[in-house]
Amino acid sequence: MLKIGMLGTWHVHTEGYAREFKNTGKCEISAVWDHDAVRGKEKADKLGCALYDDLDAFLASGLDGVCCCTETNLHPEVLTKAARAGVNIFTEKVLAATVGDAERVADEIKKSGVKFCISFPWRSRGDFRWIKEKVDEGLFGDISYMRMHNSHDGVSSGWLPAGFLDPVPTCGGAMMDLGAHGMYMLNWIMGEPAGVNSSFTNFMCKTVEDNCVSVLTYKNGAIGVSETSFVAHRDPFKLEISGTKGSVLCGWDDGRMCYNLGDGWVYPNVPKNAPSPVEMFVDDVLGGEKSEYGVDDAVMLTKTMAAAYAVG
Repeated sequence: MLKIGMLGTWHVHTEGYAREFKNTGKCEISAVWDHDAVRGKEKADKLGCALYDDLDAFLASGLDGVCCCTETNLHPEVLTKAARAGVNIFTEKVLAATVGDAERVADEIKKSGVKFCISFPWRSRGDFRWIKEKVDEGLFGDISYMRMHNSHDGVSSGWLPAGFLDPVPTCGGAMMDLGAHGMYMLNWIMGEPAGVNSSFTNFMCKTVEDNCVSVLTYKNGAIGVSETSFVAHRDPFKLEISGTKGSVLCGWDDGRMCYNLGDGWVYPNVPKNAPSPVEMFVDDVLGGEKSEYGVDDAVMLTKTMAAAYAVG
């Protein structure tokens, strides 16, 4: 059994990740570290594992990997220490908030040779992988436009934890957290943007942006749009791609995917989901295939996010 340590417990998905590692049947959660002693004890008691308040001791405790769920602003420090300690790394997005920090962390990870995976769960979805494959095959022609819309009512309905509305630990608001999904999808399908423009507003929350749009432009003239919000009630996810030979839609009220090449809308058979980021990481650590969601992808996301915030 792989011994996984929870590197911080701040993130709202901490328990979900711990559960997913356990559910692989190949891992146990053996330790928790958190700089917040009260929060760390609560999670360690719930997970039934050892608690560390010393990060170096935690990293030296015989772990096969860590799952980083610290505040975003702590990622550069804790991930650098994990890499230097030779401990394999699974991390929440983003790798770091600034390009300089992301590149420095990436250099440490590459130099150390540890296994690495960033959590890009949407890239494991069967429908999105079908879309990516068909875009690469040219089914829709040259892609001129792609839009990702992803939102929830965490602020307007009051359920989002207060820590996600503090600009210091989060390094941002709706775009940094929820909008990152749309950004890494745009990077995956469209490639690295040549330019980014953003409009961020404070519709209800006064501390971080809660209503956002970023428009990405590409060297060939294509446009990508990432829309996200913490103040949208019952607003379904949406993906749109338009090309010179056809278009594809996914989401809306029924969540299904369809495409049109000129003869009407077709609803294809959607392949099964690929292994999740956690499952990919575990397989990689055990000597299987390398995780698809690597450190270069992580740096590219930070570059896109930093560009969005520079003009937001």
